[in-house]
Parts: sequence; structure tokens; C-alpha cells
Amino acid sequence: MSVEKLPTLNALLNTTSFILLCLGYFFIKRGKRINRHKASMLSALFASTLFLTSYSIYHAQVGSVPYPHHDWTRILYFSILIPHVFLAVLMVPLILAAVYFALRKKYARHKRIVKWAWPIWIFVSLSGVIVYAMLYRL
Repeated sequence: MSVEKLPTLNALLNTTSFILLCLGYFFIKRGKRINRHKASMLSALFASTLFLTSYSIYHAQVGSVPYPHHDWTRILYFSILIPHVFLAVLMVPLILAAVYFALRKKYARHKRIVKWAWPIWIFVSLSGVIVYAMLYRL
């Protein structure tokens, strides 16, 4: 795959993570679907890990990509990008801790962390797709 196609792959991986996170939430809220919840969440983690790998490869090759438009969308772009980047960094230790506690069957601790980690992960996945669309498709 060429480096130029990696941003599209990254957006697809973010979309996949978003869908899997929603499924995982649905399964755990329905009760007694813990195995489906676990599979969905670990699959979301895998998709996000693939994203981070692909994203790193792309930016190691291409560097920073400046936002090309100098109109009203520039303010919108940065108002999405800045919290996206900040929360993407913040979510990594939260997700790792949530997975650790879940795999160790420390569900009370898992649940406390997930109250923060899940909405941040949802936001980062969705805002990543929006950033992609604004940067590469506008």
C-alpha cells in the first residue's frame, strides 16, 4: 500500500473503532453479553493500535500536513483538532488501565476508569474521521 493511501486507511480504522466501541457499550448494557462486550472492546483496541501504527508510519514519511484552507473552516478545524490531539494522548493510559483491570477481573476499578475512557475514546475516534475529512476531502 502506498503512503498516500494511509490517511484513508486511518479514517477507516477510526470508524471501525467507533463502531466497535458502540457495539461494546450496547452489549454490556444489555447484560449477560460479557463475551461479546469483551470481543468488541478488544477488537476496538486492536483497530486503534493498527491506526496508531499506520498514523506513525504515515507521519514519519510525510511529516506534518498543514491545513490548506484559510477561511472559516480553519477555526473549526483547529477547534476539533486541538482537543482531539490532547485527548488522544490522555486516552492511552486510561485504555490500558481499563483493559488491565478488566482482564484481572477487577470490574469496579474497570468501571470507574471506563466512565472517562469510553467517552474520550469515542470522541477521539469520531473527531479523527472529521479531521481526516476536513484535511484530505475538503
